[in-house]
Amino acid sequence: MRDWLSSGLNRLWSNRHTLFGLGFVSGLIVGLGSLAFARLHKTLLRTVWNPRLPRRWSAKKLGYESPELFQPVELVRSGRIVDGIAGTIGNTPLIRINSLSELTGCEILGKAEFLNPGGSPKDRVALEIISQAEESGELVPNVGSWIFEGTVGSTGISIAMLAHAKGYNCCIVVPDDVAEEKVQLLRRLGASVEMVRPRGIVDPRHFVNEARARASAWKPDAHQPYARAFFADQFESEANFSAHYNHTGPEIWEQTSGRLDAFVSGAGTGGTISGVAAYLKRQASELEDVSEPIVVAADPTGSGVYNRVKYGVLYNSTEAEGTRRRHQVDSVVEGIGLNRLTRNLDMGLPYINDAIQVTDDEAVRMSRYLASHDGLFLGSSSAVHCVAAAKVALRLKSERTSLLSKNSADDDHQSPTTKSDGVEDERRPVVVTVLCDSGSRHLSKFQNDEKMKQRGLEVSDNISDILGAAIVPHAI
Repeated sequence: MRDWLSSGLNRLWSNRHTLFGLGFVSGLIVGLGSLAFARLHKTLLRTVWNPRLPRRWSAKKLGYESPELFQPVELVRSGRIVDGIAGTIGNTPLIRINSLSELTGCEILGKAEFLNPGGSPKDRVALEIISQAEESGELVPNVGSWIFEGTVGSTGISIAMLAHAKGYNCCIVVPDDVAEEKVQLLRRLGASVEMVRPRGIVDPRHFVNEARARASAWKPDAHQPYARAFFADQFESEANFSAHYNHTGPEIWEQTSGRLDAFVSGAGTGGTISGVAAYLKRQASELEDVSEPIVVAADPTGSGVYNRVKYGVLYNSTEAEGTRRRHQVDSVVEGIGLNRLTRNLDMGLPYINDAIQVTDDEAVRMSRYLASHDGLFLGSSSAVHCVAAAKVALRLKSERTSLLSKNSADDDHQSPTTKSDGVEDERRPVVVTVLCDSGSRHLSKFQNDEKMKQRGLEVSDNISDILGAAIVPHAI
């Protein structure tokens, strides 16, 4: 036996390659086993014994009982390179506004459009308008062409940002009462800025009409014979509507899995509310088990959209005989509000169910409340949206409570086998609105406490009257 073992070892030693191979394989197995054990041990420490790091995908801990309601969010931009500044537009997150959600008993979600590179949903509109103009041949890049637009700031900023990135010059005409930050940013982005006195749209000196006139009068010089002038015309261009129908609406639908009860937005040109409303309602109408969300227009002081939706007349009380001002625009809210029927608003009117009026005072206090309770530093349009969203949420909650009470009373007269399980009834109503502007562009006006006080507005974070306001039921 000893001789056999000795001879075997001698033969193995004589074949050094075999011995080396066995040693390498053994070491590899031990090393991989140790690595696997270390990773398993680390995972157990993080998910089982560390109470500060709960399991990431735990439906029970987040209060969801139904698996289909708990789905991880896909990070669309993660891990890929985008094509220039235009590639960063869109795919904005949907933020749960915690304080308002808890106070109203509903899920109030804000589409964070202020996180677009230009700081507003107008980035989508500007990109769509320029892209369609390039496709039609109205714009040719890098030959000295000019883009003209009349705006209160946000669309101009988006156009200025994209114009130079795509090889164009731009001229932006704005009213002279817009926030100073917007004008400074326009100039830093390389735009030629012209400021005019606020006037009615019928006045040829209105900022939109001035921009149109400048585009018509522009002529190329001898050094740039192929240059062209293009008037963006955000109020009437259907590219505005399509930007939100093809992008913003589908994003909201996907982010909510189609489970939303209301969409709330203002109307500056009408493109956002019209495009999103049309998509959401058409999408819901194609599914048997999904109800169409109600669409509510949030309307600021001085705008006539509320009366157009409610009564069919685009009119505001400030336009009445004896009360009409020389300069009609006298609201601290910038970006939303209309007193004329634009093409984009007209396209969306069939989809808008209701409207809510929001005062300057309510908007100012809501902006301060969200900053102090949620860390959301928002501009005037976003504040108006949130006031209206809170009121809509309260209405939906009241209607849901009444419905549950009625169903409960009906169930008392049914046998136990016919009673509903109540799974769907327990779902909190979901209200989606648009956070379209940051407060950083309103420091000299809307977010300036002293200037708001000079206008006689209350500067505080008290919104108790907003949450306690009686709301007239909508009619669909």
